[in-house]
Amino acid sequence: MARIVARSGERTLPLSGWSWLATPADAAATPADLPEAGDWQEAAVPGTVAGTLRALGRLDDASAEAIGRQDHWYRTRLTEPLNGRLRFEGLATVTEIWVGGVKQADSVSMFAAVEFAVNCPAGTEIALCFRALAPKLAAAPRRSRWRPAMIQPNGLRWFRTSALGSMPGWCPPGLPIGPYRPVLRIESEANAPKIESVDLRTRYDGQTGTVALSVTLAANSRLPLRAVMRCAGGETALHADGDGQLAGTLSLPGIAPWFPHTHGEPALHDLTLLLDGETIDLSRVGFRSLEVDRGDDGEGFGLIVNGVPVFCRGACWSNANVTTLAGGRGSYEPWLRLAREAGMNMIRLPGVMTYEDDAFFALCDELGIMVWQEMMLANFDYPQGDAGFRAALKAEAEALLDRTQALPSLAVLCGGSEVFQQSAMLGAPPEAWSGPVFDEVLPGVVAAYRPDIAYVPNSPSGGLLPFVADKGVTHYYGVGAYMRGLDDARRANVRFAAESLAFANVPEEVSLHGGRPPAITHHPDWKRAVPRDAGASWDFEDVRDHYLERLYGLEPARLRREDPERYFALSRAVVAEVMEETFAEWRRPASPTRGALVWLLQDLQLGAGWGVIASDGEPKSAWHGLARAFRPVQLTLTDEGVNGLSLHVLNERPEPLAATVELTCWRAGEVAVIKAKREIALAPRAAVTLSAFELIGRFFDIAYAYRFGPPGHDVTSAVLRDSASGVVLAEAFHFPLGRGHERHQCGLAAKLEREGDDWSVVISTQRFAQSVEIVDHAWRPERSWFHLAPGEPRRVRLLRRVGASGEPSGEVRAVNALDRGGYAAGA
Repeated sequence: MARIVARSGERTLPLSGWSWLATPADAAATPADLPEAGDWQEAAVPGTVAGTLRALGRLDDASAEAIGRQDHWYRTRLTEPLNGRLRFEGLATVTEIWVGGVKQADSVSMFAAVEFAVNCPAGTEIALCFRALAPKLAAAPRRSRWRPAMIQPNGLRWFRTSALGSMPGWCPPGLPIGPYRPVLRIESEANAPKIESVDLRTRYDGQTGTVALSVTLAANSRLPLRAVMRCAGGETALHADGDGQLAGTLSLPGIAPWFPHTHGEPALHDLTLLLDGETIDLSRVGFRSLEVDRGDDGEGFGLIVNGVPVFCRGACWSNANVTTLAGGRGSYEPWLRLAREAGMNMIRLPGVMTYEDDAFFALCDELGIMVWQEMMLANFDYPQGDAGFRAALKAEAEALLDRTQALPSLAVLCGGSEVFQQSAMLGAPPEAWSGPVFDEVLPGVVAAYRPDIAYVPNSPSGGLLPFVADKGVTHYYGVGAYMRGLDDARRANVRFAAESLAFANVPEEVSLHGGRPPAITHHPDWKRAVPRDAGASWDFEDVRDHYLERLYGLEPARLRREDPERYFALSRAVVAEVMEETFAEWRRPASPTRGALVWLLQDLQLGAGWGVIASDGEPKSAWHGLARAFRPVQLTLTDEGVNGLSLHVLNERPEPLAATVELTCWRAGEVAVIKAKREIALAPRAAVTLSAFELIGRFFDIAYAYRFGPPGHDVTSAVLRDSASGVVLAEAFHFPLGRGHERHQCGLAAKLEREGDDWSVVISTQRFAQSVEIVDHAWRPERSWFHLAPGEPRRVRLLRRVGASGEPSGEVRAVNALDRGGYAAGA
């Protein structure tokens, strides 16, 4: 049923007062077999066993591994009578539900809600038994056409549960067990019409938004005398068809459409239903159209929203809290706001994680972030020939699309992650890659429930091999795990990368300040958080080190041993540089790429994980690089060899752009040997590519491709400046000799400025400063890890960290600077 946020005639409350007990597998058949006393512990619901153990200070690798081998009982008692319904939003995973000592239901999927009617007096015991999952996984049928190394054991493919906890090498151990979503008691007014289902469709034709609403009432419910739908100042009556169904359509000419925030405003409108005297909130809806752009050759993938091609950029979501699997607005909002702050307009929910709750999508609606949603299917040879399995997947997809039916942020439903790739890489023939779930069941559900979104059978898919980059959707690791040169980002002809650019991203100094993990890269506690592919002889720190050596000309192992602080600084700098340069290639006007998402948004544990945000919520250097790469008004530089440098100016905003492009070539980082500029005017959502030769007006070996003698400069800076205000909109840099590792006295200076309660630091330099870092343990810089040219001071806003006190006090560093600039209030 499409999402009902609230009914004035309904009372919904969470059940509280839960306690938890672990027992050996099958030690207790019923709640009556449990001890009244013993080791019962207070437990948070929603929550998990791992979350309870962490709260008790008892969570470690051994206790996490033991979770799956035990039965886990949760129990509480009704504090007042309930004549209504009990709803269990998410139970992980094989669960018995007992009410008053009688088993009322079984649940075998952590992705399926359970709801039933009850009439119980106060004091009735509600008990949940989560049966030991590990023995069931071990006993599952073992035969399959392929077995992935990344997720273990192979029996997991038979169970509807998350792969979290089953991916050694990059995910903390421990099967997800427990009531990880709310348990609710629901009571309705006796005379309120009972709603069986709501079907809600929105459309947008470029001018008019349309809402089509159909409400099916229970067979014993009376028809209301008056049924009215209201939205955006308009209203229409719903009419009964005689079969307990009310239906109506509301047209809203001139309605403000919903756009991803990079391309417009994510406009939302309240939708309510009035049934006689009752008000039913049907959430906020958005009006948008969505088309899939396959490119001129029909082999690509891109999205067109409201007639506007959108370059999709963002990251892949892991989890707001992998220990508790927390949902709700409070858990999601810090992560999603940082995603928006970095300019991300798409988040992918991969098939190895979990489905998120309604608050996740509501926030994405508000923030203007599109969602690429995958079914929780990944890597395995799933039993698609089993009718029960297909039925479970169909019900799962229906429930997901039903509850998100009117939400504009949902843009893509994908069948899962790396199922096709895994089978192809392990030698299975093309006819084995897919199956009826991906070819029939899921596209049928999309057509029935959300025909306004795109369907992708699997990620990756679409080429002669599922993972090739120049067809369909790929997972691109040419730059990254395969350690190819940065020019491979262009040579691979990437069409759409649903994941890319995975590195072991070193957390900021403030995240490592507490010593967990220790800032010693070969300490076991450090290495446990560095991701690796199972069975590989290398990890993703080796990948990062490869690019450190390639970009800076230093031997990482020696640098790490002799100067660990500088090793960390360059390790942070290099990932930001690689990501920014790669996206510069992908976003240039002539590129065939229509989107790319980074793996991952946030770490699952403390340390140098794939996340561009640390597990403590602190943005890493990669996040700062992406924030520059994702600007909707953007200037980038690409090296075209003997054709010099190209300057690409992009304006994705709905307003025209009048700006100045300024180009400067610097010798020794401080002498401007070439200066050129040009006024440009761009229409809304337009782009242009300029030649540096054209701007300069004469020959100058700006890319150092001709090499007629020694180079005339070592860095080129380009600035895009708003013509009216003079505000810098974007900057880009090119290093014709490479980034190098020499250090100089740069004349770095930092000065604090205060306006009301807001603090900023103004940074300047006398010599070009490379990868400028702002270190302040109480205040987070809004931007960091940027380059700074002489004569172009940078003002950076400082944001107080949660729980911090005092005024800003820190220092500014650069990877090519011997000196540092300190700042403090009153200094």
